[in-house]
Amino acid sequence: PLELAPRLSKVLGNQIYLKREDLQPVFSFKLRGAFNKIARLSPEERAKGVVAASAGNHAQGVAMAASHFGCEATIFMPTATPTIKVEAVRELGGTIELVGATFDEANEAAIAHAASESLAFVHPFDDWDVIAGQGTVGVEIVRQLDGQLDAVFVCVGGGGLVAGVSAYVKALFPHVKVIGVEPRDAPTLYMAMEKGEPVDLEHVGHFADGVGVKRIGEHTFAVAREHVDEVCLVDTDEICAAIKDVFEETRTVLEPSGALGVAGIRKWVREHGVSGKRLVAITSGANMNFDRLRFVAERAEVGLEREALYAVTVPERPGSFRKF
Repeated sequence: PLELAPRLSKVLGNQIYLKREDLQPVFSFKLRGAFNKIARLSPEERAKGVVAASAGNHAQGVAMAASHFGCEATIFMPTATPTIKVEAVRELGGTIELVGATFDEANEAAIAHAASESLAFVHPFDDWDVIAGQGTVGVEIVRQLDGQLDAVFVCVGGGGLVAGVSAYVKALFPHVKVIGVEPRDAPTLYMAMEKGEPVDLEHVGHFADGVGVKRIGEHTFAVAREHVDEVCLVDTDEICAAIKDVFEETRTVLEPSGALGVAGIRKWVREHGVSGKRLVAITSGANMNFDRLRFVAERAEVGLEREALYAVTVPERPGSFRKF
């Protein structure tokens, strides 16, 4: 569904809508792309099974889609993948291989396995069928608001969602802004836009693990550079504040990557002084590890600028504290 967020709308002085992809059967938009890709495989390809690599949400989408079509799915996941996502894939019937410290390492292993066994590889983002599947989010947003919107805020990792949504929205309504939102410590699209081509990030943050990729896709960047108006970077505290915003609005706890759209709206409205607009945030996922909640609760207050953190260095010698 697409829901008006009354509290957030009042706070920000704009009509804020949440596209609730966190309410999908796998609690993420990733089911769309995976389903479309597997649906377009030949019966022979499906009979042999499929292979995928994922930090979590794509894995669940592939596992559920494969189960629907009656084919086996082998999923390669980084060793640091949250337990909730690993168990969810197992429950959906997927076979899991935990490989590598990052998505990119797991992805390389998955591609090699698919090639050696002649199996279809379901890429998490850089595939035209996957991009088209994710783009159905944009189709629904436009229909649900009858085209009456000013901007849509989309999380960015590998770029499948932002490419699909921006291509559709801009084709019908060129005046509607499409704004990508990324963690400041995983700016794949932002850096690619600056350099004019996809680049490898030297370091990728792991807090928003759902978008923790080292390099944006070639296909997704080709689309995004033509249709995405700007990229908004948010820090961990701003993401935590957005998680709290959505919880207070809906009583749903989003995962960090799922709250990027809301974090982006908050920052964009503040920086541009925008008011009276119709803004949509895609709440892209809710596969949150329970043990992260304390950290999120503490840092949300910093993100909302209600608290501040200070760091001091205290010399290890008698009387040091008297100087403070």
